[in-house]
Amino acid sequence: MTKRTRKNFSSDFKAKVALEAIQGVKTLNEIGQEFGVHPVQVGKWKKELQEQASSLFEAKRGPKPVEPAADPEKLYTEIGRLKVELDWLKNKYRSDRPLCYIETPDNVLLKTS
Repeated sequence: MTKRTRKNFSSDFKAKVALEAIQGVKTLNEIGQEFGVHPVQVGKWKKELQEQASSLFEAKRGPKPVEPAADPEKLYTEIGRLKVELDWLKNKYRSDRPLCYIETPDNVLLKTS
């Protein structure tokens, strides 16, 4: 016995067969014989094309506007970065000590001048 492999049809082929079926010149059986596809499959492709044809005209032309709340992950990352930067600046320029001292990681103040 030989093992049958499933046929994979390209989207162009499916569209061609479905358009032929929508025209209504030939029956689904005739179209199936012509293209080597089962008539039920021709009917499914025809139905799918008819259902999705309206979606071709729904989208408006031009670039889609970017929503500011579209990517919350990116916004939270930006907030975190800004908080770290603000904390660093607050620690660097505290008003309780003169600017001529530098604080080391061991919290030891060194005089720079």
